[in-house]
Amino acid sequence: MNYSFSDLAKMIDHSLLHPTMTDAELEAGCKLAAQYQVASVCIKPYAVKQAVEWLRGSGVLVGCVIGFPHGNSATESKRYETELACKDGAVEIDMVVNLGKALGGDWSYVEADVKAVCDEAHKHGAKVKVIFENDYLTNGGAGLSSDDFKRNLCEICERAGADWVKTSTGYGFVKQADGSYNYKGATEHDLALMRASCSPKVQVKAAGGVRDLGGLVKVRDLGGSRCGASATAAILEDYRKREAAGTLDAVVGKIGDGGY
Repeated sequence: MNYSFSDLAKMIDHSLLHPTMTDAELEAGCKLAAQYQVASVCIKPYAVKQAVEWLRGSGVLVGCVIGFPHGNSATESKRYETELACKDGAVEIDMVVNLGKALGGDWSYVEADVKAVCDEAHKHGAKVKVIFENDYLTNGGAGLSSDDFKRNLCEICERAGADWVKTSTGYGFVKQADGSYNYKGATEHDLALMRASCSPKVQVKAAGGVRDLGGLVKVRDLGGSRCGASATAAILEDYRKREAAGTLDAVVGKIGDGGY
């Protein structure tokens, strides 16, 4: 493997989004992110201002979710939420598309929705990652196959000004035949498809299904530049152990099902 510890650490957006996380847990998560020198934390909107203080001088960026996790907020609500997050110090925005509008074929609405957030974020010097929630798209929609639907979303997001397209929220649970709820999150197929469907100026982020070092390496191999993860410490400690043992070349890159 030719990736350094820093190469991989700087791919990670450390996820601090579970609905039950307390302020103390958010602070501890920010400290962990600083310890491992990841790219960013992805944190709840109300905690952005505090996260900026916790991470000041660390070199770790603060990102914030918008319209999370289902993307159904009104466009103006998403825009205003973005404005508030940026004023509080967020420099990256992870927004969720309006999937109902997309599946219904109202592409002009979807594009305007994404553009409103991108325009607001860019006005403040922040960058935008647009989340598709691919687990909801396995049957396609609007008369398109699943792959063509995702390709169309990629093209729309690029036109609207997105800096990244992103596979999942990590919370896109789908009802299964047995009545349980589950999800896959990022898949190798979708990462390759999304990378091929955007120009080089748009990056790709994986979320969900990446729980170990091999998974992170696979994201990188497939052209992903960021990965949402909560197993940050386990992933990066595994790198250090393998580096010390001289076994980094034995890492097998594979993205699993579920887990964030």
